[in-house]
Amino acid sequence: PCRSVLTVACEQTEVLLFDPISSKHIKTLSEAHEDCVNNIRFLDNRLFATCSDDTTIALWDLRKLNTKVCTLHGHTSWVKNIEYDTNTRLLVTSGFDGNVIIWDTNRCTEDGCPHKKFFHTRFLMRMRLTPDCSKMLISTSSGYLLILHDLDLNKSLDVGSYPILRARRTTSSSDITSGSSGPRAVGSPCHQSDAGPLSEKHLSRSSQREGGSPRNSLEVLTPEVPGERDRGNCITSLQLHPKGWATLLRCSSNTDDQEWTCVYEFQEGAPVRPVSPRCSLRLTHCIEEANVGRGYIKELCFSPDGRMISSPHGFGIRLLGFDAHCSELVDCLPKEASPLKEIRSLYSHNDVVLTTKFSPTHCQIASGCLSGRVSLYQPKF
Repeated sequence: PCRSVLTVACEQTEVLLFDPISSKHIKTLSEAHEDCVNNIRFLDNRLFATCSDDTTIALWDLRKLNTKVCTLHGHTSWVKNIEYDTNTRLLVTSGFDGNVIIWDTNRCTEDGCPHKKFFHTRFLMRMRLTPDCSKMLISTSSGYLLILHDLDLNKSLDVGSYPILRARRTTSSSDITSGSSGPRAVGSPCHQSDAGPLSEKHLSRSSQREGGSPRNSLEVLTPEVPGERDRGNCITSLQLHPKGWATLLRCSSNTDDQEWTCVYEFQEGAPVRPVSPRCSLRLTHCIEEANVGRGYIKELCFSPDGRMISSPHGFGIRLLGFDAHCSELVDCLPKEASPLKEIRSLYSHNDVVLTTKFSPTHCQIASGCLSGRVSLYQPKF
């Protein structure tokens, strides 16, 4: 949020800080964690959080980087995602233990923050909040996309305590269980759960508000992916449009021989009954990726205005648009799924690019590759 610092999460316990304008290295947090650092999220102009394969989350203050503000313990496996609700100041994390955990930063001390387990699902890969925090989206390595509607982060969810809104192309919800399980490897076959599928009998009447949709109602989707109708797929990366209009997925086939970037428009409107079929997402745009660096997750992103997508592509990145003029998504919604348009390709790495990010304020894009190189671009159009 301060727009003046580029933070880089590294594989070997480090966090790097740069001035994105001058490219000057500011500081290295050499032992930020005891294992790989996976994600960084700023909470305000000075506080930021990091998460790691060491199962912890750390809070940092830009004004005092010699020591952590505190370390948060609660996950039992690699922590992969950090989200933040600025209105409630609740920190939301997810990991390969299948848990989504809520941390109350309003009551943070040097010993940590009060926390609670909010949700659990098997094979969890990524978790995101929409910009208005009205929905939580969770992707899984077994090809499911879970959407919690009318989100209430103050209410813990146990299996059976939320209404299920079944959707088209959802053949089973058997990977949502109350038991813990490690993640399935990217590209490996989908394992079936020993637990039976959730059913409508689990609908909690107390969670439904009078005259409205129930809070934290769960929708289970298997998003349509081109070429994957007869095969499973793994949703490896999940991002949201900055205006909340759409979700952006990077999907790979279970055989790991195809990789796609897909955009899905949110279709609003509650079902007639709490358990009636619905499908909140519609595939609008897609493009096949190079599938270089099989087995590695590639993190893509929207531009701050939502008109472009930056996507790792081999040893560089591709800038993609909904049309050749970089129009708004709402101005070029097709009746059927259309190809994303390649606006520009940028290559400067000597290894597979795994992540990319737009500057929130400048015409600047950062990318990072497997060998640890970080590149900054200032493309001209």
